[in-house]
Amino acid sequence: MSASTSEGSRSTVSETRPSEPRRAELPQVELRGDCANCFGLCCVALPFARSADFAVDKSSGEPCRNLQEDFRCGIHTRLRERGFPGCTVYDCFGAGQQVSQVTFGGVSWREAPDTARQMYEVFPVMRQLHELLRYLAEARALTATRPLHRDLDRALARVTALTEGSADELEKLDVAPVRAEVNPLLLKSSALVRAAAGGRPKNKRGADLLGARLRGAKLRGADLRGALLIAADLSGADLSLADLIGADLRDADLSGADLTGALFLTQPQLNAARGDAATRLPEGFERPAHWARPSA
Repeated sequence: MSASTSEGSRSTVSETRPSEPRRAELPQVELRGDCANCFGLCCVALPFARSADFAVDKSSGEPCRNLQEDFRCGIHTRLRERGFPGCTVYDCFGAGQQVSQVTFGGVSWREAPDTARQMYEVFPVMRQLHELLRYLAEARALTATRPLHRDLDRALARVTALTEGSADELEKLDVAPVRAEVNPLLLKSSALVRAAAGGRPKNKRGADLLGARLRGAKLRGADLRGALLIAADLSGADLSLADLIGADLRDADLSGADLTGALFLTQPQLNAARGDAATRLPEGFERPAHWARPSA
């Protein structure tokens, strides 16, 4: 599986609603996949099955057939055309290079085959920790969460320290209790930010909205944490300030939707959805290359 985080061009949308949360500079934490400094861990450690997302079966610990000697993907720019769209919606959030260059000191599983098993076990643990860091860093960068900044700083320091542990420590680490400590802070952060939406934002947390017809829906400030939005029609919907942590946006239609200020949105979620040139993205996100382009 390829840790593809940049399917398209950087969003050029810069206009911001007056009520969109102002974001401070994010802490200097490596939270984006850097394939150049990774040993292709997602392409080896993770299994996948032949499906609409993957052209072949691959077991855990088996290198993907597209993985090259330099640990790069041989079809990175043609993943969708070659039957591997599942790779384009995955991001390790920087866990790959952390495990490769820090935990295992820059020595690959090819150079030291005896480390391979443990490296493959540590990688998904590190990925979960980096995902938590990604959400914490976003919450800490929002001025609306100022009352929580001290607690967020402590949580960031705690999780960062865990990522710096030894391979043995990481292999044995149970991330569930760590997530349980972090989640209340993320919930409080979400509530503080979404309060700017005014009124009574909709609560759709964990809702089954598979294929739902939500064209033009007013979901500003909505709680959509963990919502199942597969193939939902969200074209023209107002999703500004909505909490989208864990929302499943696979094949959801975001054409013309407004996502400015959306909370805890990730690039893989956008890559899994459909959209167009009129979709308004939060600052810093990339418009996926497979999204519809305006006709000439």
